[in-house]
Amino acid sequence: MHTDTERCVRAVQSKDARFDGWFFTAVLTTRIYCRPSCPAVPPKVQNMTFYPSAAACQQAGFRACKRCRPDTSPGSPEWNARADTVARAMRLIGDGVVDREGVPGLATRLGYSTRQIERQLNAELGAGPLALARAQRAQTARVLIETTALPMAEVAFAAGFASIRSFNDTVREVFALTPGELRTRASRRTGDDRVSRTPGVISLRLPFRAPLNPENLFGHLAATAVPGVEEWRDGAYRRTLRLPHGQGIVSLSPRPDHIACRLSLTDSRDLRIAISRCRWLLDLDADPIAVDDQLRTDPLLAPLVDKAPGRRVPRTVDAAEFAVRAVLGQQVSTAAARTHAARLVTAHGEPIEDPEGGLTHLFPTPAALAGLDPEALALPRSRRTTLTTLVGALADGSLRLGLDSDWDEARARLFALPGFGPWTVEVIAMRALGDPDAFLPGDLGMRRAAADLGLPATPAALTAHAAAWRPWRAYAVQYLWATDDHPINHLPA
Repeated sequence: MHTDTERCVRAVQSKDARFDGWFFTAVLTTRIYCRPSCPAVPPKVQNMTFYPSAAACQQAGFRACKRCRPDTSPGSPEWNARADTVARAMRLIGDGVVDREGVPGLATRLGYSTRQIERQLNAELGAGPLALARAQRAQTARVLIETTALPMAEVAFAAGFASIRSFNDTVREVFALTPGELRTRASRRTGDDRVSRTPGVISLRLPFRAPLNPENLFGHLAATAVPGVEEWRDGAYRRTLRLPHGQGIVSLSPRPDHIACRLSLTDSRDLRIAISRCRWLLDLDADPIAVDDQLRTDPLLAPLVDKAPGRRVPRTVDAAEFAVRAVLGQQVSTAAARTHAARLVTAHGEPIEDPEGGLTHLFPTPAALAGLDPEALALPRSRRTTLTTLVGALADGSLRLGLDSDWDEARARLFALPGFGPWTVEVIAMRALGDPDAFLPGDLGMRRAAADLGLPATPAALTAHAAAWRPWRAYAVQYLWATDDHPINHLPA
């Protein structure tokens, strides 16, 4: 979008927050860059230039605006709506792969050479993987500086910097303030719930593009919560997190203009990764205006969108975990699926301490489940085979599910496993892989909703009709599911 100068100028002049994260405005006279909705007086048109990423702005020598804080804007919806190489690379960079494995590790995961990855990212984003990772390290450092009392040396290494010097230089270059000045400015702010009052806990706000309807999003997560791993407590969805360097517990609460996030981590190096996974879980980088506008073109679907716009697709923080849970949920009630999952957690999960609630375990890894006794599962024999085959494939690496998955390839590999039909494959594609066009025409709730609305009720006919909803059919599923008075569609009392 950043190449459409006229459209970008209109967005900046109208301070349109819908475009935050889509592009960044760099001001040639002041050498700062802003989000489109920056409250400052818009610069003259001849002094504006536009970039597709914060990293590209920084690489071109611009510093972040102190007023609109462009580094905290929602991420581009492009990266979660596509499955091409650049989108998959951006999801992996957000998950810290470059910091942990370097650019060669990123390239290996994507099946390309480092040169090819660098060329593709530079062509579309104006910055290579190292610059993109550096921009994210700077944002992580800012969060730690402003929301914790950690010594600056600990902040530097927790944010992923290799040295104190590179940390200091990057913060000064990106924010035009020293780390100490950033902390001093933050301490002067009052009434800011991003400042944690609990030792070891980081509190921050997760931004999103309005509108956001929390009913089905948090309702689904709460209603399907696995005891010991997830819970709804005091108006917040809480769950345990398995992270690259340690463990964590997150609490997520819907607010009118943000999601309140409280993170307790055993290793602060996992902060950025935990934030990225929480944003993915809640689909916070979606563009609800584009989604809803497309779905409104169907006169039968439009009333549902108008009644409660901004529905998101509830996802997962761990694709392998969700795949296991999807198998446990085949042809049983929500309550039964939770019971089956809780038994696995108790028997094979890793214990964790939760001083603030009732969380007890991390969900077991495929490796931990690989040796389970099928006879110990209170499941039909065919489903035991499905589960053990899935776990074996995940454990030995023959099936990889994650941010780097090619959606079509992952579907094909899942279909090749025994017991995997269209419903299971598509629900995994929707919630674990993040395909915004995943569709479940054979789902019972979908068929009931379609019949009530006058839509075709048979899977084939509904699929043909839903072609007009593409590429947002997963969101249409959320609107159709929401017509049922089921706990997944309501915030818990």
